[in-house]
Amino acid sequence: MFWKFDLHTTSHIDTLLEKDDVTLTEVMDEEDVLQECKSQNHKLVDFLVRPQCMEDLVGYITQEPNDDVEEKIKYKYPNISCELLTSDVSQINDMLGEDENLLMKLYSFLQNEPPLNPLLASFFSKVLSILIGRKPEQIVEFLRKREDFVDLMIKHIGTSAIMDLLLRMLTCIEPQQLRQDVLNWLNEEKVIQRLVDMVQPSQDEDRHSNASQSLCEIIRLSRDQMFQVQGCSDPDPLLATLEKQETVEQLLSNIFDKEKNESAIVSVIQILLTLFETRRPAFEGHLEICPPGMNHPSFSVNQSILDAVRPRLKDFHQLLIEPPKKTVLNTTWGVLDPPVGNTRLNVVRLVTSLLQTNTHIINQELIALNTLGVILDMYFKYLWNNFLHTQVEICTAMILAMPSTQSESPEINRANDQEPIRENIRDKHLFQKCQLIQRILDAWGSNEKEQTEGGRRRGYMGHLTRIANSIVHNSDKGPNGTQIQQLISELPEEDRERWEAFTSGQLADTNKKNTVDLVNTHHIHSSSDDEVDFKDSGFHQDSSIQQAFSDYQMQQMTSNFIEQFGFNDEEFADQDDVGDIPFDRISDINFSLNTNESANMALFEACCKEKIQQFEDAGSDEEDIWDEKDVTFAPEAQRRPSSGSTDSEESTDSEEEDGKRDPFESTNATADDRMEVDSGDGENRNDQLPCLSSFSWNSPNTAADAERSWADFSSFTPVSPKDPLRSNSPVAMETSIETVDPLGVNAPMQQERKVEDGLDPEEEPVSDRITETVTNGSMKETVSLTVDAKTETCLISLPLLPF
Repeated sequence: MFWKFDLHTTSHIDTLLEKDDVTLTEVMDEEDVLQECKSQNHKLVDFLVRPQCMEDLVGYITQEPNDDVEEKIKYKYPNISCELLTSDVSQINDMLGEDENLLMKLYSFLQNEPPLNPLLASFFSKVLSILIGRKPEQIVEFLRKREDFVDLMIKHIGTSAIMDLLLRMLTCIEPQQLRQDVLNWLNEEKVIQRLVDMVQPSQDEDRHSNASQSLCEIIRLSRDQMFQVQGCSDPDPLLATLEKQETVEQLLSNIFDKEKNESAIVSVIQILLTLFETRRPAFEGHLEICPPGMNHPSFSVNQSILDAVRPRLKDFHQLLIEPPKKTVLNTTWGVLDPPVGNTRLNVVRLVTSLLQTNTHIINQELIALNTLGVILDMYFKYLWNNFLHTQVEICTAMILAMPSTQSESPEINRANDQEPIRENIRDKHLFQKCQLIQRILDAWGSNEKEQTEGGRRRGYMGHLTRIANSIVHNSDKGPNGTQIQQLISELPEEDRERWEAFTSGQLADTNKKNTVDLVNTHHIHSSSDDEVDFKDSGFHQDSSIQQAFSDYQMQQMTSNFIEQFGFNDEEFADQDDVGDIPFDRISDINFSLNTNESANMALFEACCKEKIQQFEDAGSDEEDIWDEKDVTFAPEAQRRPSSGSTDSEESTDSEEEDGKRDPFESTNATADDRMEVDSGDGENRNDQLPCLSSFSWNSPNTAADAERSWADFSSFTPVSPKDPLRSNSPVAMETSIETVDPLGVNAPMQQERKVEDGLDPEEEPVSDRITETVTNGSMKETVSLTVDAKTETCLISLPLLPF
């Protein structure tokens, strides 16, 4: 590697810093200034920690840039200054955290009037947050000396970066005792009460949102800390203040005793939902939120919160009936007047959380107000609001699945010698007052009627199916099963018969459709003609082959993806050194087939033979071109005798016939189309190799066959390297060959052949002579070629042709 030999180039910053008059802006203009700073370049760090440079860096992130600066570079230096100050270099942290003048200049940013510049606020929050994490004692001591710190934080809570800084003070301080001191200090400064005052209609939406989010995060962080630090005896003062009854009452008073403001109402409900959240310890130290209706809480909600909310239940109920005014909403499926709105949706969520507490006095209050009936009315009115449908489904499922409280009516049916059961007032209200079963049946019938008339399926039908299944399931196996069965039996006879027919018919059919295994039953047709349609071939859909393949797909072939994500160091090690690397779990997969299904196998073979045409059954009479054949030379006796071309034969070929002739037509049709060779009477005639035999293409019978016909080379005889070159001219020739090698190239081979024939290899002819007779129309001329093998010279005699 190049770094072994110290071949890295020197940074330009080092050269720049050698100048005596270098400025901070010149250094920040360098492209690699951040990399060099994070790599702790000594020259650069020593330059940056100079008092003047540090003061300029802090000034860039706390002071507004000039308006006359170009927009694209207006925040260039503030951004680079923030990155340099937060590069986590110890010398910079020490200089900034221990110099009170620099801290005061940094703190002065909070003293600006709102609204703060959001970009500069993010730079300020980032720098102060890293100082809190690296120098917690010094920074906390400095902030506690500032009497207006909490006031300024609350004043600028509408800026998200300031809200983040407040939460950083609760999470970035690692010493437990110092963190507890900070919590006590913030609680003494009444930070919770000040945040609560921000959530009222007189404030803007940004303050509503950020103050609400700050209180929600304080609740979650405090509860997380309680689970993580088991031995901590000191309670969290901020959480204790938030859970006080007077604090919750103040929140509710802010939204109900003043004008209705949707932003404030939603923000307060978000805080209440966070207070009603219950969490339980999960594996590996993580915490898992328990969604309503899914898990029982690990601890009960603080009773003071319920005591503060109970008197305001009628106000929340009224919000469902008369929400804050909203404009008419035109949608593609109709007009919503009024729409559901964020207020009513959050009220429904709050009611669901209240029902999860399963408190008798809360249940009684909601039943008296008929809040569940109003929520069901909204469910069936707003066909396409799935957020609302989900909350109503959770609400009904939780009522059906939760047992009754100890404070409710103890026992019923004692006088009838039946097993006494505990009455659940919520189930009774749901089936009798709200008429849940009748409304399900009516909605189902209306939906089917609309669909038969060409309408679309209603948006709540999926949730309605789940609600009906929840009733059926809890009546059989739920803790309130006996009471649910009794309530169903008390329905009017007509409604009871409709319900029984519905559960055994329409609901069962819907469940069957919803539980269909799409892989096994839905045949996906392919556009390929080679695909075999097994569905039409008679294969049983539930055969053992398909079942085995389905089981094979469901098995886990590899380890958990999240655990195995990324690279493993053992992957790059030599396999000889790593002998215990597991082969995941693919070896554990058991995939077995029943091979005794001879009928299915025979049917499969029949389908294949029907769909796929075998190569040998193609019906073609053509000869296989890939078969190996022996190459043979024609004997001397089978050579074509030389014959001359007559003038009459040449004159019969017209230019029109030549133009129509197929270029691949057989070449042995006439003797005039071939080159003729006169063997002559030479002495070495027996030594000459046979001439090139004519070859032909199989003439296609039709135009369609011509495109796919194969060339027939069966009559082709290879040309020996000793054969003389032939002319491809259409002019017929007669050639007399007296020798094959006029230039003596193949002299050694000729000598060997002479020895075999009993001749003296030293006796060589002085010269060789080749004659050719050329026929051109009605004239026949002879061309002579004389070659002297010793001097390697030749003489060509050409006749004088008339023009």
